[in-house]
Formats: sequence, C-alpha cells, structure tokens
Amino acid sequence: MTTTAGTPRTATVAPSRLQLPGIVLGVGLGGFVDGILLHQLLQWHHMLSSTNHDHIGVKYYDPHTVSGLEMNTVWDGIFHAVCWIAVLLGLALLYSRITHHRRAVWASRALWGWILAGWGVFNLVEGLLDHQCLGIHHVHGGPAQAWWDAGFLVLGALFLIGGYLLQRSGRPFAPDVLHGTERAGDHAG
Repeated sequence: MTTTAGTPRTATVAPSRLQLPGIVLGVGLGGFVDGILLHQLLQWHHMLSSTNHDHIGVKYYDPHTVSGLEMNTVWDGIFHAVCWIAVLLGLALLYSRITHHRRAVWASRALWGWILAGWGVFNLVEGLLDHQCLGIHHVHGGPAQAWWDAGFLVLGALFLIGGYLLQRSGRPFAPDVLHGTERAGDHAG
C-alpha cells in the first residue's frame, strides 16, 4: 500500500491480531483473580473442596483437615501454574504479533476488550466444567451454592459480552503510524 505525501497510512492492527493474545491473557488473569480472591483471600473453596459430592468419584480431601488442605493446596498450585503459563503464552503471542509501538497497544480498547472477554471465557469454562460437570468445587459451598455458581456463570457471560463490545468500540490501533505521520520505510504487509 502506498500513501501520498502528507496522508497518513490507515493500516491498522486487525482486531483478530489482538484477539487470541487478549483472550489467552484474560483466561490467565481471570484464573489468577479466581484463585487469589476465592481460594486464598476469602477461602470459599479450593480445587477439590467439594469432592465429597462430585460427579466423577474423586477422593474427598476435606479442606478443614491438615492433610485435606495440603492436597487442596497442591491442586490450587497446579491451577495457578496453568494460569501463569496462560499469561506467559498470551504475552508471547502479543509480543510476536505487535512489532512496533508496543507500549501504545496497552492503551488499546481492542486489547482490553479481548482480555475482558477472555476472563469471561475463563468463568464460563471453569464454571461449567468444575462447578457443574465435574462438581469438584463450587464458588461458595452450602445451601445457596447453586446461586453462587449461577452468578459466576452470569458474570462470565457479562464479561464476555462486555469485552466483545469494548473491543469493537475502540479506534483501530495503527502501530506503524505515530502521531499522524508515517515512519520512513514502513509499508503495509
């Protein structure tokens, strides 16, 4: 693509270039929020805290005993390791796809929209798989656990929809156009 003198180039980072890195980052970051807030700070559940009523026959590890808490802590650690890998993978994907003005992409609504959507994907997958299908834990066990689990899924759906709308509302990000002028030697590819 060629440009005429004084006309800035309009080539932008396609939202699809930010979609996968943003979603993977959102999955990892959403998992970290879940693990830090619900597992550690509030201590509402751990990875295997409801296996006394699960759907797959996993041995029960009572989180109120030392040995049960140790096993739940190990599985919480595995969960956090997977979240960490997702964040690293998302950053690597983002780094490989954005080659110019990387700092500016962090202000992009497209990236933050996809990150929020990824968090929603995390909530939906984790909520459906771990809470509903496997039943290995619930958001907050007890008589109202179905409501907590449903709220987790609704929040995930809202994050997914909100993230999608946020990324669509932003201006396209043009990494090779800086302050309305094209850098020498840049061309669309």
